[in-house]
Amino acid sequence: MDEQETTVNDNDHVSLVKVKRHELEQMKDRFAKLILREDMSGGGKGVSSALVLSNAITNLAASAFGEQHKLAPMAEDRKKRWRREVGWLLSVTDYIVEFVPSQQTSKYGSNMEVMMTKQRGDLRMNIPALKKLDAMLIGCLDNFKNQNQFWYVSKDADESEKGVQRCDKWWLPTVKVPPGGLSEESRKWMQSQKDCVNQVLKASMAINAEILAEMEIPDNYIDDLPKNGRESLGDLIYKSITVDSFDPGQFLSTMDISSEINVLDLKNKIEASIVIWKRKMHQKDSKSSWSSGISMEKRELFEDRAETILLLLKQQFPGLPQSSLEISKIESNKDVGHAILESYSRVLESLASTVMNRIEDVLYADNVAQDPSLLAKKRTMSSRRTLDESNSQTPTGSPTSMTLSDFMGWSADQETTSPKSEDKETEKYHRKSAKILARTKNSYMEKLEAYKLRSPTTRH
Repeated sequence: MDEQETTVNDNDHVSLVKVKRHELEQMKDRFAKLILREDMSGGGKGVSSALVLSNAITNLAASAFGEQHKLAPMAEDRKKRWRREVGWLLSVTDYIVEFVPSQQTSKYGSNMEVMMTKQRGDLRMNIPALKKLDAMLIGCLDNFKNQNQFWYVSKDADESEKGVQRCDKWWLPTVKVPPGGLSEESRKWMQSQKDCVNQVLKASMAINAEILAEMEIPDNYIDDLPKNGRESLGDLIYKSITVDSFDPGQFLSTMDISSEINVLDLKNKIEASIVIWKRKMHQKDSKSSWSSGISMEKRELFEDRAETILLLLKQQFPGLPQSSLEISKIESNKDVGHAILESYSRVLESLASTVMNRIEDVLYADNVAQDPSLLAKKRTMSSRRTLDESNSQTPTGSPTSMTLSDFMGWSADQETTSPKSEDKETEKYHRKSAKILARTKNSYMEKLEAYKLRSPTTRH
């Protein structure tokens, strides 16, 4: 018996050594590529270290979370790989330090002040927070391990066997719930999971916005800007923003946001105008082309309105690809700490979005089970939309399509989404708009904490 136990222990030890050796080789390979800065020729033509780390975290998250199409625990191998490799990448932040004063007592009893190194303040505050958000999200997925109140049907199943789909996401499995819907206990539990994920979403979104706001705007982006805000926005949008009586909700209702491209284009224009107006207010550019014909007060008012619209766009369409300004900032950023915080918070935001959308799918299936007429209404709206697409054209000459909100399954208010009352949602949306207007001078952190944000989709 002792010999058998010894043999088993020896085998376990050998297996452990092999695993450790394999992980060591993986780590060496990963950091070798980081040091080469994505230039495998070794010729020193690679990108900055900050961008390399940002890309590494983004790519790792895409491979780890890219197949998360169901509310179910992550596969153990993917979970372990994510925790291990993201830990390697985050370990860089342990060596980004700043000098801080510290009191020391000499051996003779006298006190003196010396400078000590300490992890940089923003990293010391945000890295532990992001790690906690990371653990909360993975823990939320683990909570669905033994649930039996809903299940998924393959997208390739027969029509009679398929469940309910909240929108036309044909690549996802459909959701089925019991004929009478979820039990009251399960419904409350699902809502509690949704609330938990929403808190993670708000926090990661706030951190990401804060870091992006701190990144410098690169010169090449500024050089490509138009001369003034009117030229950036176009006459129609400019007039809508500069009217005496301005309502952001009404403004968005008049814009063509029927496709992702249109929304991203509007976001790019709004961000460019904000940069132009801010530069003119601070007189950071001496070129005559930046000279002002509008008073400082009006320009500040226009900037506040543009920031309000931008915030509403980020809330209503959070799954948009990164804007031109964000891409420029990330690509030109040389601060390794900022790069890690931005990419880590962005991938957590994306995972939270995915989990939130999957929870919304189940809750929608539950609503349909309780009120089957909702499904008939959805089909009627879809038929009308198809008819409109065949009979109308967008201003750009392309056929009108379902809105980005319809395609991604978003609504004006993620936390209070109900397919039963569009009028109530409109009223809530305008109330939210009014609140945002009152806080336009606050920081991104304060703004994003003040509102219940909705879930973005994967952005990798």
